[in-house]
Amino acid sequence: MTDVQDDGWWYCLTHNRVEHGAGCPNRERMGPYEDEATAARALSIAAGRNEEWDTQDEREADGGW
Repeated sequence: MTDVQDDGWWYCLTHNRVEHGAGCPNRERMGPYEDEATAARALSIAAGRNEEWDTQDEREADGGW
């Protein structure tokens, strides 16, 4: 059994490009996303989420604020 899905848009971390449907194994890509444009922004989306989580962790370490 393979872990590759045949639908959705993905961002391949190995090839640094957007893929649609079956492509590289899921463990090598981010997604699925609803459209090609969103998949193309996968790294930016992840960076933004990481920044939000870091900020939240800092607030919690400072007593909640």
